[in-house]
Amino acid sequence: MPVIEYGEVKITVDENGYLENFKDWNEKIACGLAYKEGIDELSKERMDVIKFMREYYEQYNSFPILGSVCKNIHQPKDCVNEDFIDPMKAWKIAGLPKPSEEVISYLKR
Repeated sequence: MPVIEYGEVKITVDENGYLENFKDWNEKIACGLAYKEGIDELSKERMDVIKFMREYYEQYNSFPILGSVCKNIHQPKDCVNEDFIDPMKAWKIAGLPKPSEEVISYLKR
């Protein structure tokens, strides 16, 4: 298994860069995964979206409809379209397992 080193943190990921163990996730891990994806900073707004994605996935075992994310975290209605992260990268940063092809096609729209 590949390991990403971020400061003193070692992050075990699968061959596609997804966190190996969903339960290992924390904000420091998210920052390391973001750095690996070329994202320098996870602002509070971005972290709120990432946390919502995790909570939604834990509850429903699926990806939230992008249009509902902003509403649920009380941000402007286009928060994921304006100055956010590519949804595929956000999925990785949230520490979620590799998505199905159906989810991938939805996220790449």
